[in-house]
Amino acid sequence: MTFDVTAELDRIIASDHHDPARVLGLHVLEHDPNTAVIRTFLPLAESVRLVVDDQKYDMYKMREEGLFEIVYPDYSEPFDYCFEATCHNDVIRTFHDPYRFPIQLSDYDRHLFNSGTHYEIYKKLGAHPTTINNTEGTIFRVWAPAARRVSVIGDFNYWDGRVHQMRVVGQSGIWELFIPGINKGEIYKFEIRGAHGEIIEKADPFQFFAEVRPKTASVIWDIEGYAWQDSTWLDKRKKTLLYERPFSIYEVHLGSWQRDPADPERFLSYRELADSLVPYVKEMGFTHIELMPISEHPYDESWGYQVTGYFATTSRMGTPQDFKYFVDICHQHDLGVILDWVPSHFPSDGHSLGRFDGTALYEHEDPRQGEHPDWKTLIFNYGRKEVANFLIANALFWLKEFHIDGLRVDAVASLLYLDYGRTDNNWVPNQYGGKENIEAIEFIRHLNSIVYQRHPDIAMIAEESTSFYGVSKPADSGGLGFGFKWNMGWMNDMISYFSKDPLYRKYHHNALTFSLLYAFSENFILPLSHDEVVHGKKSLLSKMPGDRWQQFANLRLLFFFLWTHPGKKLLFMGGEFGQISEWYCKVSLDWHLAEQEEAHKQLQDYVANLNHFYQETPALWEKDFSYDGFRWLDFKDVNRSIISYARIGKDPRDHIVCLLNMTPEVLYDYPLGVPEDVSYQEVLCSDTAAFGGSHVTNSAIKFPVKEPYGEADQHILVSVPPLAGIIFKPVRG
Repeated sequence: MTFDVTAELDRIIASDHHDPARVLGLHVLEHDPNTAVIRTFLPLAESVRLVVDDQKYDMYKMREEGLFEIVYPDYSEPFDYCFEATCHNDVIRTFHDPYRFPIQLSDYDRHLFNSGTHYEIYKKLGAHPTTINNTEGTIFRVWAPAARRVSVIGDFNYWDGRVHQMRVVGQSGIWELFIPGINKGEIYKFEIRGAHGEIIEKADPFQFFAEVRPKTASVIWDIEGYAWQDSTWLDKRKKTLLYERPFSIYEVHLGSWQRDPADPERFLSYRELADSLVPYVKEMGFTHIELMPISEHPYDESWGYQVTGYFATTSRMGTPQDFKYFVDICHQHDLGVILDWVPSHFPSDGHSLGRFDGTALYEHEDPRQGEHPDWKTLIFNYGRKEVANFLIANALFWLKEFHIDGLRVDAVASLLYLDYGRTDNNWVPNQYGGKENIEAIEFIRHLNSIVYQRHPDIAMIAEESTSFYGVSKPADSGGLGFGFKWNMGWMNDMISYFSKDPLYRKYHHNALTFSLLYAFSENFILPLSHDEVVHGKKSLLSKMPGDRWQQFANLRLLFFFLWTHPGKKLLFMGGEFGQISEWYCKVSLDWHLAEQEEAHKQLQDYVANLNHFYQETPALWEKDFSYDGFRWLDFKDVNRSIISYARIGKDPRDHIVCLLNMTPEVLYDYPLGVPEDVSYQEVLCSDTAAFGGSHVTNSAIKFPVKEPYGEADQHILVSVPPLAGIIFKPVRG
């Protein structure tokens, strides 16, 4: 095919070309197949020589802008060559020609990505150190279908977008360039000439590593090369699904769990946290650590929920390999790791995904669909196949490459509803006139189906605050396909109830019982999360009414209800020892409280005891999501604000009886209904002296009275401690 070489070269000089290899690099003359012409565009060079083996040939400077050419006679087959350039101040540099390497991305890869089903697209797009034809370098790829030109820029080319102009790959919208001699550790960005000629600098959407904020460049990195030692954990994970296992989660913000005491401004590294956080969580009896987002983000106060690097672990605390080490150590300590994951929105920072190629590529063009008014962020266009592919591949990336045990998906309600957060009615209805985001719902179902197909032993968890049907039902049964759903209703009811003076709790008794009307409609996790203790909301301990003793007693009672109520458990860091101040992401937790004040240490011991008791008691987790696992014994003692219930394992004989007293009143010979006509023994009491209580306990074995009480055919007479919960187990043989 003939074309105007002069016009093509003009476009390259103007940095406005979609495929510089059409005229740069080595080209055999059509009229003389034994002669080749070699061209290069080196705008910073004053003179250039072609180097072939040990021979050097001066190249002709055909344009003052830095375009050089040489005719190479006696050409017979491709050969290796490079350019030796004399630059300003007589500095001599050697350049390999990136345009002598053919396009490497296969047609099949392009097809899968454009159809939205390339679930390991992160292995193709982005920056990947590689070797082509015995030449080491890095291959760069980026999706920017509306761009007129894309370049790779970095220190290696003085951030000059004229030097390494990329090649568009067919009709895929993907740009590619292999740059020899560029290796791990180099920083880079993409310079994009948008559809209207504007110049944009963007970080790599598929970067594996980034500069430490406030810098925003991407860093070439290879995430391979880590020797995992967690095979025992992964084998165990496959044997029993979480639905029938103890599942007690410690939610952590890595940047503020603990900081360097010698330098409070310094984050602990992933490796330091592996050595300190992991043993602590294990000792406290939790089964999993949930990490608030550790994907790269520019603003500390966003807590990680405004992601700019979806495939990059934040560089604040180390490298991707360092984070792998953290996960590995967790697994070696028999702890699972859950990541908070944010597919609902992304920030509008200039280097991020917003208007990536000059158009609304990842988001919607219409701000009524593409912007979140409250968060000042952008919403993904889930109907665009490549965007959905980006997100699904990202979820799989964390599960496969970092051995993550589950993803807690943030703000699912904002995905489900087009009017979410839009109080001014400024939103676009779906094609049926409704407010459901049909494209996002389909994306969620696609996501969960693929994730569970490839990783059936992990947990997909929805933070979803509405009554949308079937959040944790299978996608092929009309549900969204999540494994679990946060029970936000239970959390709100409990925070409200426990904040009230015990004198008035009898007027709100239904808050204690309401959750059991729907407790088995979803696979619920009961969260007392970071959202409940941030600025303006008080810490959990400070929410509790009464004097300091009553505050601790109330908090022990709240935790008692959390650990004995049907559903899996989640507690945010600091709650376990009674943090007094609200959580702030830029300072360490107040660990001195547990070290210096007995009440805080006693609460910490209590939570550890609760967790270990929970793990050792199958009745508390074997049938979490079935009515068969729970039985009311009495929910009608409104005036005394007392409730009692049984938790039941797969074997009905394997059960416990729980009683909760929501007032400071002490009662003796209180009738407690029990499921069986057998003796019972108290096995846990939140009021024991060891936990900071008044030590109203039941040390003697209780023999049943064969008279009905509450919902049971027999009862035992017990001492009821103030603001406390007690647990009895049957005594057999």
